[in-house]
Amino acid sequence: MVVTLRIWQLHVREVEQRAEEAERTRDEAARRRAMEERLRIARELHDSLTHSISVIQVQAGVAVHLARKRGEDVPPALLAIQEAGADAVRELRATLGVLRSEEDGDGSGLGQLDSLVARARTAGLPVTVTVTGEERPLPPEADQAAYRIVQEALTNVSRHAGAASASVHLHYTPEALSVRVDDDGKGTVTPAGARPSGPGLGLVGMRERVSALGGQLHAGPRDGGGFRVRAELPARAPS
Repeated sequence: MVVTLRIWQLHVREVEQRAEEAERTRDEAARRRAMEERLRIARELHDSLTHSISVIQVQAGVAVHLARKRGEDVPPALLAIQEAGADAVRELRATLGVLRSEEDGDGSGLGQLDSLVARARTAGLPVTVTVTGEERPLPPEADQAAYRIVQEALTNVSRHAGAASASVHLHYTPEALSVRVDDDGKGTVTPAGARPSGPGLGLVGMRERVSALGGQLHAGPRDGGGFRVRAELPARAPS
């Protein structure tokens, strides 16, 4: 009986070890497949976007240089293109770096909000920023999501609102961050309440970011005209 019990225990242990090995192998295979897909996406982004953005940045830089050389005033829109190109190159490089690593994050956050607003103003969009509550560092995911929401909302205002001004309001609480972007434009809206934006992926992307964090996003026309994007992002303050 003792020998039989011992044999049974060894058998059980062997089965457990096999199960653990199978689970570990499955996890490693899943991680490997995910990394391979990230590398594939990184290559596609590099091949399809890096060259085009670099060309835009160089051409804008040449145009700015020639205008200054001739003693002419540089159009604000041209300066905005040059700055946006440089920022796009920086963000693309950061994104490619993330895709090629095993860490998350895209290197953008509310620390860059001032630069984003400055570019929008240079491009001709009046923007005001208001911060209420106790401003504090946010978890990286919430910080990045908040920045991207403001970025996409201001981009949509520039594209679809016509002659308009925009306001950005950030409200901090101990549990969350509220992000609101309003405009007073007269642009058209779709029956669903969202302004057309090419294939319509702007709002979809915002919703996906917010939903992934367990938050809520509301976007639609405002009473009296204009458009509003409002997001509630869970962002518990560190204890």
